[in-house]
Parts: sequence; C-alpha cells; structure tokens
Amino acid sequence: MKRSAFLSRASPHLFALGIIALVTAVLFTLRDELNTTLVALLYLIPLGSITAFWGLGAGITSALAEFLMLNYFFIQPYYNFGVHQPADVLILAVFLIVAIAISQLVGRLQSGLAAATAREREATQLYELSTALAGMHDPKTIAEILSSHTQAVLSCEAVELNMRGNPPIICRLPDTNPPPRPPEWTVPIQLTEDILGEIRLWRAEPSLTAAEKQLLQIFASQGALAFERARLAQAESRTRILEESDRLKSVILSSVSHELRTPLSTIKAAASSLRGNEVSWESPARSELIAAIDDESDHLNILVGNLLDMSRIESGVLKPKREWNILPEIIGSVLARMKRWTGSHRIEVDAPENLPLVPVDYVQMEQVFTNLLSNSAKYAPEKSVIRIRAFVEGDLMHVILHNQGPHVPQDLLEKIFDKFFRLTATDRVTGTGLGLSICKGIIEAHGGRLWAENVTDGLAFNFTIPLKWEGMPPPKMPIDPEVE
Repeated sequence: MKRSAFLSRASPHLFALGIIALVTAVLFTLRDELNTTLVALLYLIPLGSITAFWGLGAGITSALAEFLMLNYFFIQPYYNFGVHQPADVLILAVFLIVAIAISQLVGRLQSGLAAATAREREATQLYELSTALAGMHDPKTIAEILSSHTQAVLSCEAVELNMRGNPPIICRLPDTNPPPRPPEWTVPIQLTEDILGEIRLWRAEPSLTAAEKQLLQIFASQGALAFERARLAQAESRTRILEESDRLKSVILSSVSHELRTPLSTIKAAASSLRGNEVSWESPARSELIAAIDDESDHLNILVGNLLDMSRIESGVLKPKREWNILPEIIGSVLARMKRWTGSHRIEVDAPENLPLVPVDYVQMEQVFTNLLSNSAKYAPEKSVIRIRAFVEGDLMHVILHNQGPHVPQDLLEKIFDKFFRLTATDRVTGTGLGLSICKGIIEAHGGRLWAENVTDGLAFNFTIPLKWEGMPPPKMPIDPEVE
C-alpha cells in the first residue's frame, strides 16, 4: 500500500525526467548544428509543458535536470560539469534562473486553475444537494438523499447515516451491513447546540483529501438545516391542526347548542303545558302540543343521529352493511317518513319498478335520501317541486334529486359538502351543516360519488352507486307470485 502511494507521488517526476532525457537525446544529435544559447532556449519548451501538466514539483525537477544536461552535454569541455568560459557560466546561471521562474509561474497558474476547477465542482455538488433537499419535509427522505449524494460524490465504499430521535433513522448505502472495521471518517450532523446525528464513511483508498473532508462537513451542515426545516414544518403542521381542531370545536358547540336548544325548548314548553293542566283534555290545542312534541322529538333524533354518523365517518367505523335492495322501496320509505317535513312541496318520483337491485346499506341509504330531501325542503321555495329520478348508467345506478332552490356559486359547489359549512345564515335556515357531508361520506363508503350542479331552474344533487358488488352483477328481481 505504501509502495503504491510512493509510486503515485513519484510518477510525475519520473515522467518529467523521461521527457528531459528524450529531448536531450534529440538535441544531442543536433549539437554540432546548434549553439549553446539556442539549446538553452529549446530546453524551456518541454519545461513549460511539464510544469503545466504535472505541476510545480515536476517543473522544478525538470529545471534542475535540464541545467545539468545543458552543462554536461552542451558546454565545453563536454561530459563533465566543469565550465572554463565566463560566458558559459553566465548562460548556465541565466538558464537556471529563467527555468525556475517559468516553473514557478506556470505552476502557480496550473495550481490556480486546479483550485478554480475544484471550487466549481464543489459549488455544483452543493447546488445539486441543496436542490434535492429543497422542499423536503420527511426526515427519512432527507437522510436517503444525503447518503446517496455523499456516496456518489466521494466514491466511498459504504455510507451510514444515523439520526437520533424517536424513532431513530438509520440509512445505509449499500443496504448491507457496513465493513467490519471502524469508519475512516465520521462527521456529526449538528446545529448550534444540538447534535442530530452523524455520517460514517468507509473509504480506505485513496484516503480522503482535505478538500473532500471539508466538502463532507458542508454536506453535513446542509443536512442539519434540512432536518431542522423538516422539524419546524412538522411543528407548524401540528399547530395548524390544533388550531383547526379548536375552531371546529367552537363551531360544533355553537351549532349544536343552537340547534338542540330549539326542539328541546319546544318539547319542554309543550310538556309543561300538558302537565300543568293549562290545556283541557277536550281542547284542540292538546293535539297540537302532542304533535309538536312528536315533530321536535324527530328533529332532535335527526340532529343527534347526524352528529353520531359524522363521528363514525371521521373515525372510520362507518362500514356499510351492504345487501341487495330495491331502490324504489327505500325512496318510498323515506317519503312516507318525511311527509310532515316536505308538506308544502310536491314530490315527483321517477324510479321505475324494474330498476336492478342495488348493493347498499338500507338504513344508510335512507339517511342519504332523508338529508338530501331535508336540505332541498329548507332551501327551495314553498310549494315548489322536488324531483327524484333514478336510472341505470353503464355499471352505475345514477340518482338525481332536483329542487327549485337558489343557485350555489360555482366555486362553492364542492365546499357545500364540507363539515359545518353553511351557505345561509343560521338564523334564516336551521341545521348543523352536517347533512351533506354525511351523505358524501356514506356514498363514498359505498364506492360511489356525490356532487351538486346548478341546473336551469334550481339545484341538482347527483350520486352514483356501483351496481356490481364483489365483482358480481345484480341478481334477478324476485318474481311476485300474485303478479304471476
């Protein structure tokens, strides 16, 4: 290993001596045709080339060798280092000074060029690493990028990046265990007062240069900044979630308290009147009070049911109990139950009896129709028409519930399905703002899609349900024996 290192360092000098020997041989054959001054000038050409290619050290070696060759072969008396003429002494002295000066100048230029090239390469590598880390907020991804750049730039045998934390992050390249010897270089990844982890690097030959060690330090600093940025982004995200959670809690409390208070107050007032014998048994008001208690109890039941359904949707426990059901039966059941709520509106249903069976949860689908009808009845003008149409569209059951209510601004058509979103002030239209979001959750749990669109004379809710269930098409409708 030491021998190869010695040869690596000595090779420029050996190449330089070889070239000087070759040039000397050529000049020696022309010695009778050339004078000493011209030989000295010709010697400067290979000297500049050697310095430019192999650096200042090889240039100094060449200058000394040429000085000796000039004295030994080209200044009389030949083949010894003695000099009898003062002019020859002057030539040798001037040649040595000029040769060393050229070596110095060319060597400095070559060193400056090499340093500039190294700085450019380092800047490019840092730019590539910074670009790759920009916008990354996942610590594991940052660790993988930092490890891969380190291995690619430094051409090391193995890289291991250990990040402290809970859980810790360990990234190795290659994926196998590192060599069973201590790493050749370890660099901490640290901020001003906190060590986040370290980079371990295995590369025995060639050993890391000072520039490579400095580059690795800069890589570690860039990685530390990226990890810190990811930590701050996660903290900001948690803060935003907490703020949104607090806002939703306030909205829930405000909406629920307002909506629950109204039916409770009505029930309490009606029950107190009946209990206090303020209304005689024969009075028609008695029936009205009982009807009010019944209606407001249903209203209260729907409100509480919506809150529970929303909670189940958000926790992911709302799983449809799907069975093959007849859609017109579901619609008829809902209309019978909603009769009092839709009293002043005319309901038109276009759902043929020969529609195929749909794989849905009967109760949840009733909830969808109930909420859509309730929403339509609230916003559509009194005595307007609400139409329900169901038809087959490819492998889907398409249902349209159309009311003659006001249009919704185009940019809010998606937002009306958000939780607690209210298009109208709460003092004008009752509700918790949960009905449509529950419908959306139920339809999507069935693999379908729910959307709203403005039509010529109102607003239409559309939803689709896949007719295939677990890859099976709808079974045949059961045949009614009485019809047969």
